[in-house]
Amino acid sequence: MHFTGTVYRNPYWPTWPLLEITQGCTHNSCKFCTMYKEVPFRMSPMEWIEQDLQEIAAMDPNARTIQLLSANPLVLRYDKLAAIFEMIRRYLPKMEYIYLAGRVTDLRNKTVEELKALRELGMREISLGVESGDDWTLDRIQKGYHAEDILEQCHKLEEAGIDYWMTFLNGVAGKSHSREHAIHSAEIFSQCRPMLVGTGGLTLFPGTPLKDEAERGAFDPLNEKEMLEELRLFAEHLTCDCSFITHHTVVGSNLSGPHFLQRKEKILAALDHEIRHGDMERLAAIRRNKRTL
Repeated sequence: MHFTGTVYRNPYWPTWPLLEITQGCTHNSCKFCTMYKEVPFRMSPMEWIEQDLQEIAAMDPNARTIQLLSANPLVLRYDKLAAIFEMIRRYLPKMEYIYLAGRVTDLRNKTVEELKALRELGMREISLGVESGDDWTLDRIQKGYHAEDILEQCHKLEEAGIDYWMTFLNGVAGKSHSREHAIHSAEIFSQCRPMLVGTGGLTLFPGTPLKDEAERGAFDPLNEKEMLEELRLFAEHLTCDCSFITHHTVVGSNLSGPHFLQRKEKILAALDHEIRHGDMERLAAIRRNKRTL
């Protein structure tokens, strides 16, 4: 298999087989991220992709799911993705679900009709690293798009019948803009129809611009209690009925699961309990020990 560098994959999707069709990230400018800093973006050669599919087919010819790597393979043009999907179907004829991640901007180069065609070829579910629905925050962390872009592109996915995930990055706006980040993100997410909303807590990793800014006093990171308070504010204002998961944020609270609106009051109560009684030093120690997203 052709895996070039560290493999990052969605642990909530089936984790076998994995197929790398791109390397690196086209944007590679988010102020909090270290994942692909030393990896130039490029599409994998088609011969590599075919060789890997032959290897997968030899091991699991009845595979029904596959997760495509790397950071944002969704950026590839329709014709390139369609060719890869058709090759997947040729080697794995029972394939049903092709999973891949992307940026909101990756959808700009695809029409609704092209997205519908990709869905027919197996692209039933994608994950979007949205992070925030607040324009000030999106500019602050250099995401490269605004809230109106999120709405426009997610509505295209809905029209095409493709399920999608949205992520909220807890803490990324700092103390000075925490409330706006939480409320505006919830408002934008609630105007979409994600199958799942995932939340992760910001960790300041060495080598990131956001950590450098924090060290010189230009960024004011939240402490663990403030992170929980921001997450509660986001959940309080979120009104889309989706699955809801938390990671990198809350330890010991059972917040994740389907049917968010049915569980919303229990989630808020659990967060209230964590805010009042949680071991904040333990949470801080866990965050300090993280080495990567």
